[in-house]
Amino acid sequence: MAGDKRPPFAALNTEPQVFFAGLPTPCYVLDEGQLRRNGEILAGVAERTGCKMLLAQKAFSNFNLYPLLAPYLAGTEASGLYEARLGAEEMPEKEVHVFCAAYRADEMEELLRYAGHIVFNSPRQLLKFGPMAKAAGKSVGLRINPEHSTQEGHAIYDPCAPGSRLGTTRAQWEQAVAEHTELPDLLDGLHFHTLCEQDAEPLRETLDAVAEKFGDLLPKMKWLNFGGGHHVTRPGYDLGLLESCICRARDEWGVQVYLEPGEAWALNAGYLVTRVLDVIQNGDTKIAVLDMSAACHTPDVIEMPYRPPLYGAEEAGVLPYTYRLGGPTCLAGDVVGDYSFAAPLKEDDLLVFGDMAIYTTCKNNTFNGMPLPAIYTRREDDTFAPLATFGYADFKCRLGSK
Repeated sequence: MAGDKRPPFAALNTEPQVFFAGLPTPCYVLDEGQLRRNGEILAGVAERTGCKMLLAQKAFSNFNLYPLLAPYLAGTEASGLYEARLGAEEMPEKEVHVFCAAYRADEMEELLRYAGHIVFNSPRQLLKFGPMAKAAGKSVGLRINPEHSTQEGHAIYDPCAPGSRLGTTRAQWEQAVAEHTELPDLLDGLHFHTLCEQDAEPLRETLDAVAEKFGDLLPKMKWLNFGGGHHVTRPGYDLGLLESCICRARDEWGVQVYLEPGEAWALNAGYLVTRVLDVIQNGDTKIAVLDMSAACHTPDVIEMPYRPPLYGAEEAGVLPYTYRLGGPTCLAGDVVGDYSFAAPLKEDDLLVFGDMAIYTTCKNNTFNGMPLPAIYTRREDDTFAPLATFGYADFKCRLGSK
């Protein structure tokens, strides 16, 4: 597949190496036009089905661009106190939903100032904090585990894998209710999140499992949250099947349906621009050391693992010149991956990674004292605007104070 035909670069109308040449490296570039196009797709689903779309801030939390997305979404989803506060402050007219695997007692009072919906992970947490949330006028939910896995490999990342800490199984619920009969009265809704970068067919399978395991509870609920992991804005995604799943839940159980995608809002809406600092030959392996770090600037590359798309490059061995791309840190595993190119790489060459708006700016770090990349926006008129720049103080302030 040619580099300029890949979806991550479809929004560019010129050679990235030329288009981004005037920017400092490394830097992230967030594409306002592509964010808007993603928002239009998601809003279309909401309009046709009556569901509500939330922005999962864990994937994209560049709040300066929230006004661009606000017309298309119902609110934000948070994973804890700080994200809940961010959503409430930056989109005060929108809903704030929060889910956390376990809440801290010393944060709950403040959290309830920001969140309108709060989802608990276990009956124990529901029992501990649910009455307080209800007394504060909040809508209370429970994350369920339908025990239906639709992912292959990397079981540690699968919320439905055996031994998962995420969500309450039906057996766990039954045991808890037998001991605490007041639990059902605390609930306004149920939440499940079992997908990761998947199409609508796994959602259909999951919804069947939810109906089998928890269908008797759902008519008593006000809402059902389908969670995230829906690649709604990916080319070829089955929007019709997604919409039929939403309508099924709405009509069968009489619930307000929520979705909380993260990636879908910012899919293919960002770039990471970097330069080659050095080229090394070690045995048969050619290595290009970049001024970006996989460990620091694209941590999902190492954590997931994940191989980001690179403009003009292919899998190793496809094109004549193959290089291992790595960062400048001391970590031996600071490697993006092996890519092939039509021409040899040389010092100062500009490279552009795609799909870099998600899980980058919100997850990066300063390991080894690596500077954080600046963040720019690409406006819809093809001009750039600086969003944030970072320096030594951003590294030092995380480690102590004077």
